[in-house]
Amino acid sequence: METSLKEINDVRTILNKLLPLVDRAEAKFKSARNWGVVDILGGGLIVDLIKHSQLGAAGGIMNEISDLLRDLQRELKDIDIPTDYRMQMGGFATFADFVFDGALADAWMESKIVSSLDQVRQLKQRLLMLQSRINEMASRFQR
Repeated sequence: METSLKEINDVRTILNKLLPLVDRAEAKFKSARNWGVVDILGGGLIVDLIKHSQLGAAGGIMNEISDLLRDLQRELKDIDIPTDYRMQMGGFATFADFVFDGALADAWMESKIVSSLDQVRQLKQRLLMLQSRINEMASRFQR
């Protein structure tokens, strides 16, 4: 019984690290999305630099999230959680956004940002549901 409670607590610890990271990633993607809208409206080089700075920060956070998701998956061998939430922007997207800085490249980049933001939001919902289930399990042990 102690082993099960320990495993539950291990999962809770990982979730307590993951959820704030997911919130930070969501905030960075929202910021990048907002700067992307400004860019579509004619933002220029400075706006591109700010937008890609936000995307770079989001990418670093997403790498941390991926590592923690792998740890979580090891703890939850019976639950299927996709572990690769690394950004899929690619070098060409960044290159195209700077070199072909126009409405088409900006709109294409914006669609990639929105897609990443949607993935982060879906991940957050799944983690919150898992956290709720884990908390229910832990409360059974405390009775």
